[in-house]
Amino acid sequence: MGGPTRRPVSTYRFQVSADLDLPEVARRLAYVHDLGVDWVYLSPLLAAEPGSSHGYDVVAHDHLDESRGGEEGLDAVSAEARRLGLGVLVDIVPNHVGVATPSEDPWWWEVLRDGRDAEHAGAFDIDWDTADQRLRIPVVGDDDLLPDGQVDHLRLVEGERGLELHYWDQAFPVAHGTAEGVDDDPQAVHARQHYELVDWHRADDALNYRRFFAVNTLAAVRVEEPEVFDETHVEIRRWFTEGLVDGLRVDHPDGLRDPKGYLDDLAELTGSAYTLVEKILEPGEALPTSWATDGTTGYDALAWVDRVLTDPAGQAPLDALEARLRGLPDGEVVDYPAMVHDLKREVADGILHSEVRRIVRDLRRDVPERVPSSTADAVAELMACFPVYRSYLPEGAEHVDQAFAAARERRPDLAATLDTIEPWLRDPSLDACRRFQQTSGMVMAKGVEDCAFYRYSRLTSLNEVGGDPHEFSLPVDELHQHLAARQRDWPHAMTTLSTHDTKRGEDVRARITVLAEVPQRWEETLDRLLALAPLPDPGFGSLLWQAVLGAWGSDPDDVLRERLHGYAMKAMREAGDRTTWTEPDETYEAAVHAAVDAAFDDREVRGVLEALVAEVVDAGWSNALSAKLLATTLPGVPDVYQGSELWEQSLVDPDNRRPVDLDLRARLLAGIDAGQRPAAPSGVDDTGAAKLLVTTAALRLRRDHADLFTGYTPIAATGEASGHVVAFDRGGAVTVATRLPLGLADRGGWGGTRLDLPAGRWRDVLTGEVTDGDLATLLATYPVALLVKEDR
Repeated sequence: MGGPTRRPVSTYRFQVSADLDLPEVARRLAYVHDLGVDWVYLSPLLAAEPGSSHGYDVVAHDHLDESRGGEEGLDAVSAEARRLGLGVLVDIVPNHVGVATPSEDPWWWEVLRDGRDAEHAGAFDIDWDTADQRLRIPVVGDDDLLPDGQVDHLRLVEGERGLELHYWDQAFPVAHGTAEGVDDDPQAVHARQHYELVDWHRADDALNYRRFFAVNTLAAVRVEEPEVFDETHVEIRRWFTEGLVDGLRVDHPDGLRDPKGYLDDLAELTGSAYTLVEKILEPGEALPTSWATDGTTGYDALAWVDRVLTDPAGQAPLDALEARLRGLPDGEVVDYPAMVHDLKREVADGILHSEVRRIVRDLRRDVPERVPSSTADAVAELMACFPVYRSYLPEGAEHVDQAFAAARERRPDLAATLDTIEPWLRDPSLDACRRFQQTSGMVMAKGVEDCAFYRYSRLTSLNEVGGDPHEFSLPVDELHQHLAARQRDWPHAMTTLSTHDTKRGEDVRARITVLAEVPQRWEETLDRLLALAPLPDPGFGSLLWQAVLGAWGSDPDDVLRERLHGYAMKAMREAGDRTTWTEPDETYEAAVHAAVDAAFDDREVRGVLEALVAEVVDAGWSNALSAKLLATTLPGVPDVYQGSELWEQSLVDPDNRRPVDLDLRARLLAGIDAGQRPAAPSGVDDTGAAKLLVTTAALRLRRDHADLFTGYTPIAATGEASGHVVAFDRGGAVTVATRLPLGLADRGGWGGTRLDLPAGRWRDVLTGEVTDGDLATLLATYPVALLVKEDR
């Protein structure tokens, strides 16, 4: 593990699963190398819940998941990567483990059986000093609660691990000696266990173990404890000891008690290997420079790219449309910050109230004087007012200042309580303070990403992880400022456009972005669609029809129909205002599904939709190529999410984890290498070969000529259409990308607009043409160009 840290130039993300296992990934690495990538990037590999499609529900830390290829599979990937000169980056999950099937996680099984005296009891974040020292497991259905508080459908079974208590098909351990003298009475045995099976509704406010957000089947682990860190990183340590892996992506660091301390421990374990953190930064927030990391996984850059391609002129009319759909009076706009506050407060009072109550219990243990009865109210209000995901005290104290100031302004009735608890929530040596920091990010994620993003429909290409939908567009000069700072401060941070967590694939967003250029046309189309296929909530209808528009043409009708029904189900239940996962409104949901079917079955509805698609599709492809070239050439390490070198029109998970046709991509790449230059993209049936050309040209240039990507200088344009181009020089490679393509067409094209190129003879690697900076000729084939000096 000695020597200088190796860092990637670019990465290619594979979602490793039983269907795309490690041996198959190894077979695909030659294509990845040919594409121009120099590291392969793998989703979690440790043993996970049976049948897990994503791997984030790890159940054991001492071996790889056999269904994903196991140890031999990683050996194969590593060996092939070494042969090709590729590095290996692996996603790891330090915050939580999967406990949906207790018998699959030996530590959890042991804790359920032996309670707080279990060998690994300290590995889990459990508050044993409540609930009669019993771990509450919220699995009991409504119909199985008996009047006397007992649980129906319990039975005792002699299993492979000894006597077990079964509730339906779920198995739980029986502690030694607790079945004696009760005549095999499962109710009596249950009452003697170190756990209690409780009503699933009690997860909201009565749990005594920390979870991953509000997922009851993901239990948090305490990697801040040295022995827990060591035991949960046994296999990861082996990867580096044996030279199998070169870098790590850390999932959800904000859930950790001490992210900085964890990253320091990780750096010691890996020999300071390349490490990224899945950290979401709010606008204006900076990643702590004290962390042992090379940067974030790139959601900040994603937000900048999307917004620099968004027409600011569309904001006012789209604001007015959103207000009308929501029933607001003329002249008013939807107050998105207020929506965020209120939804975060709902989360703190609802599905995460167990965490709030735990903080209050911690305060009662820490605070010398009596904790006021309104403390839970005050803590929940602070959560709702917190301006970023979390602080890392003493770093981020300004965010604590802002939260207390906002809470006092909103709730003057809580002033005395806030005065009492403030010193204790500022002291990072106290459990209450540490837990508050861990919880504020959970409240933000559930209130914003998983709720507000599905209620606010002004322009849904902006409703993306890591971005603030309230920030509509980004001027070109501000993009340059961001990218210059990125080159200076975080040159090895990741850049991404699509991930397994994005709400909409990059090219869905690129097409929706076009609506900002034609807001009146969109309003006319939406009104017609809502008239033809009425929905109880026209605001949600706007969100739904934007998704249909963005994904239209990406699959045969039968496949796309099924995908859109899946998206509609998740979107309306995540929005949670008309129907929910736990209390579905069948009438409302039927209307939404009927609208999806109408897109395919109703000739008039389909005609209205396809008329708009025809008007925006080519501009969407233009945005898509611009976004891809920007993302693959701006400062940082570009990641290509599997398959996104062609059109990426997936929707929210699990849609974005569907298998992709890698053979098709390999054939198209071979054609490009044989001299087959793709035509400019056109129509919904376009293959995406032009995007593949842009992607491979940028990645190969970065890998093979790294000296051309060592700086950052904006390139200005002069002429009547100068506002339609964004360009920069990375130190010898110049990126040129079109923005606002419909507006450009309306003004008659580039006219005499020119780039102010540095001296020299510049050639576009996409077309092979030499340019003097005239944009009309430079961008005559594609809406983007990647220039290098011939005489360098």
